[in-house]
Amino acid sequence: MNRNYSKELEEIIAQSKSGGIKPKLLLHACCAPCSSAVLERLNSHFEIFIFYYNPNISSLEEYAKRGDELKRLISEMPVDIAGLIIEPYDAAPFDGISRGLESAPEGGVRCGLCYELRLKKAAEKAEELACDYFTTTLTISPLKSAEKINAIGDRLATAVAWLPSDFKKKEGYKRSVELSKQYNLYRQNFCGCVFSKGKSDDRV
Repeated sequence: MNRNYSKELEEIIAQSKSGGIKPKLLLHACCAPCSSAVLERLNSHFEIFIFYYNPNISSLEEYAKRGDELKRLISEMPVDIAGLIIEPYDAAPFDGISRGLESAPEGGVRCGLCYELRLKKAAEKAEELACDYFTTTLTISPLKSAEKINAIGDRLATAVAWLPSDFKKKEGYKRSVELSKQYNLYRQNFCGCVFSKGKSDDRV
């Protein structure tokens, strides 16, 4: 039976609210546009630490640009963030997991390994910060499988619980587009890696 990750999230929020609890959440963020609607959705229910770690991004320049936009969004949105952690750029981990998979299709095994790479680091950071949950903004993308991402999160949830999500639901993706326009965010046209950039360039 297919799980309803959006409903599971609602149930966790309701349970915390009824107990007068505001859990600590480590939110892995891929970029400002995807983070916008997720922060709007979760801010009042969690004490949020944002974690920007994306070794898949194709260049230091692109990594820095997305990180700066995330900083700006947090400073301009009416959200109360417990902290923002930006990891230094290091493409080596992604290069390692993608070696031999250069011809793999987008959304396939290489992408699954990339999700796991980032979520594993997020789980470690969540444990370090003594968070109650960790999750990611990645499920807001209509191009990414919420089932695959949640399965990875569940598997990595050993010391810290995984917060299930499918942020694209309830018009989450549409809201991220609206907020991107409202805050004039840099909205990239590729996921981040050289492979997705190549696909984007081919479409131009």
